[in-house]
Amino acid sequence: MDAMRGSRRPVTAAALAEQLGVSERTIYRDMQTLAELGAPLEGEAGVGYLLRAGFFLPPLMFGADELEALVLGARWVKRQGDAELAKAAASALAKIATATPKDLRDDMAETSLWVPIGFNDHDDPHIPPARRAIRRQHKLRICYSDEQGRASERVVWPFALAYFEGKRLLAAFCEMRGALRHFRMDRIRSAETIAERYPTARHALLKTWRAENGISEES
Repeated sequence: MDAMRGSRRPVTAAALAEQLGVSERTIYRDMQTLAELGAPLEGEAGVGYLLRAGFFLPPLMFGADELEALVLGARWVKRQGDAELAKAAASALAKIATATPKDLRDDMAETSLWVPIGFNDHDDPHIPPARRAIRRQHKLRICYSDEQGRASERVVWPFALAYFEGKRLLAAFCEMRGALRHFRMDRIRSAETIAERYPTARHALLKTWRAENGISEES
């Protein structure tokens, strides 16, 4: 069930068997047992299995590698994200540490993996509204400067925000250009959320963007 929790789509018995190092027959037998025990499973043999949303597993212990991955990821967000994300990362780590059978706060504090001090955009006021617009699938009105410093006002449909070392890129559909475009956050002079959902679903825009840029879903 822990292996299935990480997938948004049905997982075949063959894929689960390969991941867990058992036979497909074992997977089929275990799925039947889990269903009889009341586990919220969907799917069937030959199609795939999916764990229904809203199901929570009891607290699990983390391995050393898992713990280091969590801490390193949270520290990167605290260093590279905006102030709201930095606060959320610290809060998430605290919840993880105290929700496990063993209090992991000391182990997390002693993890010797660090993100170097460098660029951060904690003071960029346009990152939070961009993130909220993406989350709510709302339009965003921006004043943007191009490479020559020429400013233009645009209404965009933001669907992704890429965090690179030293810069942030907003991926959005630009109504003025009628196409998908990338906008450097440091060139946005102002950003205002429009309380209006854009007509194309975010996942559809993201799918088109991935196809145009040759980016796999795992990236």
